[in-house]
Amino acid sequence: GVALDTWQAGSNEEFPDFTEIYIGPETADGVVLHALLEGPSIVGAYRFLMTRGKGVVMDIDCSLHLRGAFTRFGVAPLTSMFWFSETIKPTAIDWRPEVHDSDGLSMWTGAGERLWRPLNNPNRVMASAFGDNNPKGFGLMQRDRNYDHYLDNVFYDRRPSVWIEPKGDWGKGAIQLIEIPTDDEIHDNIVVIWAPEKPAVPGASFEYSYRLHWLADEPYPTKLARCVATRLGNGGQPGRPRPKGVRKFMVEFLGEPLAKLPFGVKPEPVLWASRGTFSYVFTEAVFDNVPGHWRAQFDLTVEGSEPVEMRLFLKNGDDVLTENWLYQYHPL
Repeated sequence: GVALDTWQAGSNEEFPDFTEIYIGPETADGVVLHALLEGPSIVGAYRFLMTRGKGVVMDIDCSLHLRGAFTRFGVAPLTSMFWFSETIKPTAIDWRPEVHDSDGLSMWTGAGERLWRPLNNPNRVMASAFGDNNPKGFGLMQRDRNYDHYLDNVFYDRRPSVWIEPKGDWGKGAIQLIEIPTDDEIHDNIVVIWAPEKPAVPGASFEYSYRLHWLADEPYPTKLARCVATRLGNGGQPGRPRPKGVRKFMVEFLGEPLAKLPFGVKPEPVLWASRGTFSYVFTEAVFDNVPGHWRAQFDLTVEGSEPVEMRLFLKNGDDVLTENWLYQYHPL
């Protein structure tokens, strides 16, 4: 479908319907479904080809035509639920250690950069935009597959990941992530869309083709080490007064490039923040008998309550070892 002014200030979200659906006979290629999308401000035609292989794959072609204008117009929308994870635990709000259907947004940019943005449950609606030109793919992932991290027989550890693989020329636009506050697991509070740069005005038309992968992990995994955990705590040092306005971050990476580091060589963290200062920055191996498991640890000092955008990756000399960790920190 489409996302029309989803949580856009000053606008009412529109929810068009699939009013007609035709399911074709199953063929060797899979099941074909044609659908007509209609709403007060939009009309569109969709074709879905659904196949089973490595997970479930849906090839989608859509033709969209606008009757009205939209400030936030999104194609290939995804939704999920993120209540809390290992990242921040201010209080014991639930008996389970983690509750989420997805734990991060993974992006493969048109320039080939690999990005990982852990999800948040903010105290107000937050919209983040990641500008791109012809992205190679993006999706909402459930990377944590350890049952003991959830302890729930609804099996959050088995929830599928979903990856969007653009086909053809998508041009310029932005992957937008919308995070909505929630206090329960029954609400889908995460939205991801592709927002084209082209204005969504009356009379405008949009043609998109993409492949939707439903599976446990990304269909085209990176060779770089990946982020496997993000943890926050009080800043400062043990045995000393904990300073106000200081937050400690611990970001874990796992992968072959880190396992191949020569003995005695530590990866170098490359950090950036939109504001604030870093201190106590270092990396160390995680002693769990898992090769290539490292953590970066640092403190961030900021003033005020406005969100802070952050970025981190590990390198060895000129060699990049990990994907880029992105984070939006909300000071307490």
